[in-house]
Amino acid sequence: MSSCRDNNNINPSLESEYIKKHHRHDNIADNQCTSVLLKHIKAPVHLVWSLVRRFDQPQKYKPFVSRCVAQGNLEIGSLREVDVKSGLPATTSTERLELLDDDQHIFSIRIIGGDHRLRNYSSIISVHPEIIEGRPGTLVVESFVVDVPEGNTKDETCYFVQALIKCNLKSLADVSERLAVQDRTEPIDRM
Repeated sequence: MSSCRDNNNINPSLESEYIKKHHRHDNIADNQCTSVLLKHIKAPVHLVWSLVRRFDQPQKYKPFVSRCVAQGNLEIGSLREVDVKSGLPATTSTERLELLDDDQHIFSIRIIGGDHRLRNYSSIISVHPEIIEGRPGTLVVESFVVDVPEGNTKDETCYFVQALIKCNLKSLADVSERLAVQDRTEPIDRM
């Protein structure tokens, strides 16, 4: 499993603990690639989680999603049909909610259809409180596993998916930090 982290490497041992606890993808086959990406966000965990947990509105922070139609009551097994903006090698994706844990702040989806090459794709996102520059911040950890399409290498596939996730995480940070400024979160006193 490869790992990508942003520039704010705050506590690698805590990051490793979160990855081991929440980001297990069982039975990874030889024809699959997997990776973990980390993003430190200068916004409190409740704000970041309020965006991540919205299975029915990924377009709130995912810049490649133009529209989403969710079916059901937003519970495990619910489906959503996502329309992808032009410029990507896809137009739709059908996704199933695998996990939504508001206590632990863990969210997982699996792609089950669509007109793209991401077969057997699943991802897990976990959101963790931390202190950044004396203020409430959030560490977001996102991991994925996906089949390597015929004609591509593991490296090419991982690079492509990582690029999409990095863009989503940057957008999540931008939206969350903008909301946090509006919220005027007070600094936490250092002990």
